[in-house]
Amino acid sequence: MKNRIYSMQQRKVVVIGAGSVGATYCYALAQSGLADEIVLTDKNEDLMKGQVLDLVHGQTFFPTVGIRSGTIDDCADAQVVVITAGAAQKPGETRLQLIKKNAEITGSIAEEVAKSECKGVMLVVTNPVDVLTYVALKRSGWEKGRVIGSGTVLDSSRFRHLLSKHCGVDVHNVHAYILGEHGDSEFAAWSMTNVAGINIDEYCPVCGKCSDWKIQRRLIEQQVRDSAYHIINYKGSTQFAVGLALVRITAAILRSQNSILSVSTLVESDFGIKDICLSVPCVVSDGGVTRIIESPLSSEELNSMSHSADVLRKAIDSI
Repeated sequence: MKNRIYSMQQRKVVVIGAGSVGATYCYALAQSGLADEIVLTDKNEDLMKGQVLDLVHGQTFFPTVGIRSGTIDDCADAQVVVITAGAAQKPGETRLQLIKKNAEITGSIAEEVAKSECKGVMLVVTNPVDVLTYVALKRSGWEKGRVIGSGTVLDSSRFRHLLSKHCGVDVHNVHAYILGEHGDSEFAAWSMTNVAGINIDEYCPVCGKCSDWKIQRRLIEQQVRDSAYHIINYKGSTQFAVGLALVRITAAILRSQNSILSVSTLVESDFGIKDICLSVPCVVSDGGVTRIIESPLSSEELNSMSHSADVLRKAIDSI
């Protein structure tokens, strides 16, 4: 029998932006064992080189992975390109106030990635992520599923954490989504929320953990919405949880998992929304978003989704 040589495609991830979010994502990704190669690039070459050097000194302690600095040309054969570059959110500043600072940065990066003839998935993280995902999609000229935003994957994790604390159960047994804008108009999809398969509205009244579940619902949803502001006020930025959320999205792409995640994607007809990027339940695999799951939301939730779309449409029109 003749010898056969099998070549395995390298799982390459390019991260554009070596700030706190980009570097923390690289740190978490390196430990996950998902990628064969991680390339970090930034216009600030000293920062880029410093972050890479700090990361490679830890290679003894995590799975084998190549880590190096690079340029936008490295996107050509990348499976995932993650954009974290841009101005950071300051205390007291909303995500939408960042729009004018970051729209041109993200748009130019998207054009450069497209020029590299990359065949992978573009994952936008920079805020306001829904608006910038839309900008990146239009400026790249790519098909909609290949340009996605981190959306409310992190917000949904915050939601699950708070529900697990409230209900006194393991967070892995709580299934819940925050949808809409990654920002002040986001909303909890209570109709989709369950603990071990039991709808939350049926579970909480009998769990003995609260006297007025309707009040608790409002408080939990507001805590999720305000989470980033509290962290930014305390320490200036968020980085750890968002880094882990990005690893989760990356896993769905690199491993073709068909995971249902609340990433930001272009919605053209689902939920009564047209031509806006925002977070909805999506199937995420090696090609990015393969389809949107149009869950049967309540009328109140559909109104909230429509409100989010209106907020984002005004923001896009202001660019």
